[in-house]
Amino acid sequence: MASNVIVLGPPGAGKGTQARQFADAHGIPKISTGDMLREAVEEGTELGRQARATMEAGRLVSDEVMIGVVRERLARADAAAGFVLDGFPRTVAQARALDRILDNRAPLVVVNLEVPDEELVRRLRQRRVCAGCGANADPSDGVRQTCARCGGPLIQRADDAEAVVRKRLRVYHRETRPLVEYYRDRPAFRVVDGDRPWADVARAIEDAVDSALLSAVQPSGGGE
Repeated sequence: MASNVIVLGPPGAGKGTQARQFADAHGIPKISTGDMLREAVEEGTELGRQARATMEAGRLVSDEVMIGVVRERLARADAAAGFVLDGFPRTVAQARALDRILDNRAPLVVVNLEVPDEELVRRLRQRRVCAGCGANADPSDGVRQTCARCGGPLIQRADDAEAVVRKRLRVYHRETRPLVEYYRDRPAFRVVDGDRPWADVARAIEDAVDSALLSAVQPSGGGE
């Protein structure tokens, strides 16, 4: 069965890293909002042109444009066997649209990573990213100053400063948290404790997806 997975969680929960690990392990694409927008812009699609004009004007890309970009991306052949979405959906309106896009496809598994706010602040204060390729530095690399992937310098993102992080968390709890409530009652919804070592979280996500897929295809029961 195809693994169609969404990884939810607050900033600093490790969504991107864990989504990449799961996608690589299963040979399916890891699809992020940023990747989808960049690809659409680079390919010059109609939706890409709309997104570019919006971003160049300094505005947020609308739900309508984002939903269109996702629809185009998930229609590609490499997503037929499954995918991992990171960064989409961000709103309940986007989640409802995704349900329509995925109608008649394999069940959608939603994994929500939960990490206490103070731990998220600590992680993001310490996080470093590559100025060249944008990859997150592996925390196990300690005080490494250059990217293990491309050799570029490691820097702190401006939005990882503590005051900005706390503001981002408030926005998450206010605007994105309702997604958890939207998905919570589904058989394929799972919560994973993200306040553990990276490898333990990765194993927990594997177990959660396996369990969710099994639950999603179980008959509902009932009389003859």
